[in-house]
Amino acid sequence: QLQASGGGPVQTGGSLRLSCALSERTSWRTVMGWFRQPPGKEREFVAAISLGDGNKAYADSVKGRFTISRDTAKNTVYLQMDNLKPEDTAVYYCAADGTLIRSSWSNAAQYGYWGQGTQVTVSS
Repeated sequence: QLQASGGGPVQTGGSLRLSCALSERTSWRTVMGWFRQPPGKEREFVAAISLGDGNKAYADSVKGRFTISRDTAKNTVYLQMDNLKPEDTAVYYCAADGTLIRSSWSNAAQYGYWGQGTQVTVSS
């Protein structure tokens, strides 16, 4: 089970940190990802991280502004979001899976476990 938290309203240029705790037992192969769904749009990939070796991947739209990290002792993944823009407004979801290959990290359909969303609203 995944529990996401940390969303809320923020002004343009501000920061938020999202957290996602995984209560299930994980393995070195577990990948945790963040996706988002802007209003009226499809769900899109944001970032992902391997719990085993810490390898990361980011969507081009967030590179240099968002940072994904992990705390393996807590089975928790964080998404630090800086320099937020109105176009970052979305419901953010965390997801996890233990069977992904690197090329699948950005594919939402490949993740078997999802948390509830947390709303991020960036005002101009």
